[in-house]
Amino acid sequence: MLQDMASVAARFSARDTLDGRIDEAFALMQAMGFDGLIYDYTPSTAGLDGRIGIPTLLKLRNVAGDMHDYWCDREYFRIDPVQRLATQTSVPFFWSYDPGVETRISRLLTDETKPVCDFLHAHDMLSGVTVPVHRPQGDYATVTGVRYGARRDFMAEALHRLAEFGLLAQIFHEAADELFDEPVRNGSGVRLTKRERECLRYSSHGLSAKEVSRIIDRSVPTVVMHLNSAARKLGAKNRTEAVARAAHYHLLDEPPSYKS
Repeated sequence: MLQDMASVAARFSARDTLDGRIDEAFALMQAMGFDGLIYDYTPSTAGLDGRIGIPTLLKLRNVAGDMHDYWCDREYFRIDPVQRLATQTSVPFFWSYDPGVETRISRLLTDETKPVCDFLHAHDMLSGVTVPVHRPQGDYATVTGVRYGARRDFMAEALHRLAEFGLLAQIFHEAADELFDEPVRNGSGVRLTKRERECLRYSSHGLSAKEVSRIIDRSVPTVVMHLNSAARKLGAKNRTEAVARAAHYHLLDEPPSYKS
């Protein structure tokens, strides 16, 4: 079905909204035997506290709508065995919450993860395939196809389609990523001005306020003002922490252009 990858990519490109491209992905996944789609994007694998980050984007198709509340607001995402495994691997994997089926998440099922198991059992979301998509900048996404009910024969079927599903997920994520807005991309809710970003970016390269002032042709007090403003917005105690927080939220991704 997915032999012509160019045509699959074209199908995504023909949809000019993020939700439209997600709908397209879901249609392709249904043709592969999946009943539901879960798509999430997290700006960083770990948050500033070192725990698994909460996604800034969670999109569902034919999945219980209250999952968004539980996974994001109640932070089930942090204890989700599938997500814990996804942060550790870039290889697509099959998972199951059927007690009679051994999968890679089985060793991660503990008393801590019981709320997740209870939710999924209550909604009959017992098995599926997840594709982790890790990016060089540290952000990552997972594309999950869900199968309802405890069907033992689905494991063999899903494993047979693992490579095909993985490729579809990669193509889909590239198409979805093009349409992310800034709040989804950085996850901080912070909006820095162009000058604040510029001053922080140069500071991240070890330049002093005086050196930055020469590069951007502004006074030292002006540079300090921009750095302090950025630190306040980021909730940082000092310039070093502000740079670290800005880097964590991908606010410094544009490479600096030094003047000769």
